[in-house]
Amino acid sequence: MNFRYVMGGSGLVCTAWGGWLLLQQPEPWRIAVWLGGAVVVHDGFVAPAVMAIAAVVAVAGLRLHGVPRAALIVAGSLTAIALPPLLRPEGVADPTVLPLDYLRNWLLAMAAIALFTLAYVGVPAVARRARRMGRESRRA
Repeated sequence: MNFRYVMGGSGLVCTAWGGWLLLQQPEPWRIAVWLGGAVVVHDGFVAPAVMAIAAVVAVAGLRLHGVPRAALIVAGSLTAIALPPLLRPEGVADPTVLPLDYLRNWLLAMAAIALFTLAYVGVPAVARRARRMGRESRRA
């Protein structure tokens, strides 16, 4: 119970500090609008999308625990971070501001996450199946 009070108190201290820093900005209303937009995007798009994906996974009968769940969280977080450069308008006035091929790099990161997850989950599954089939062939 004491840990809960310590965590709650530290959360209040961090909130107060963030509010203090916000009020020291030259135009705090711009940051407040941005934060409000983040809440709207999360509650209006991200949360319903996650719920829809969870419903599809549940209907399909899949159980996502451990590494597959962590891979989805990492992929979603990386996508959220990559959205601004991915959605930037073409023909930016200063090409050195965002000089990389962000779409290609994001796709490579998604492919790496998928491959590592499949390898981590799939290799032991294939090994278990091979051992099981080996035992069954010895019994016959």
